[in-house]
Amino acid sequence: MQWTLAVPLKPLARAKSRLADTADDGVRPGLALAFALDTVAAALACAAVHDVVVVTDDPLAGRELAALGARIVPDGPAADPATDPADGLNAALRHAAALARTARPYAPVATLNADLPALRPDELARVLGAAAAFPRAFLADAAGTGTTLLAAAPGRALRPAFGPGSRRGHRRSGAVELVLDDVDSVRQDVDTGDDLRAALCLGVGPRTAAAAARLLIPGQ
Repeated sequence: MQWTLAVPLKPLARAKSRLADTADDGVRPGLALAFALDTVAAALACAAVHDVVVVTDDPLAGRELAALGARIVPDGPAADPATDPADGLNAALRHAAALARTARPYAPVATLNADLPALRPDELARVLGAAAAFPRAFLADAAGTGTTLLAAAPGRALRPAFGPGSRRGHRRSGAVELVLDDVDSVRQDVDTGDDLRAALCLGVGPRTAAAAARLLIPGQ
């Protein structure tokens, strides 16, 4: 079974604001792009992945990710902009899943965070293999409150519930939480300086390694 992955990426200028303690405004966009490039490169190298759809309106990120082999689609129609920003993300993911199903109607679909710079193709394959046993399934992040991957079997709606506390939200939606050992690279997203240090300890991709080398990170 081969999957289509939908990877959401906000405009780089607005990405990774919680890394302000580690990287200034001039550095964070480059870091966010490096995270996304390493994530997508690893996903495309995974034997269980047929293709990767990146949902972004950022032109630079779109060009560079397309050069890796990803398919780029703009954000879909978002919910009321006055509501929680997560509604826009979830609308974009529903849009991407619908496009993926148009191209491959009988394929499973999963969303994957764009900030997994330590991602290992074999660990991603293990997670997707486990997810294939359920109509909908998700993997919690390293912090234990969020979600890094949400999967839906063919014919099943993705029903993303990303935002604060998404682990609880996806549980409540009926998705099965995957409990797996030795898939740390699929759990370790990067929102804070501590997250980046944890990812560096796991071993990040070449673009993130180069970008992080320009930072002074205690404990690196």
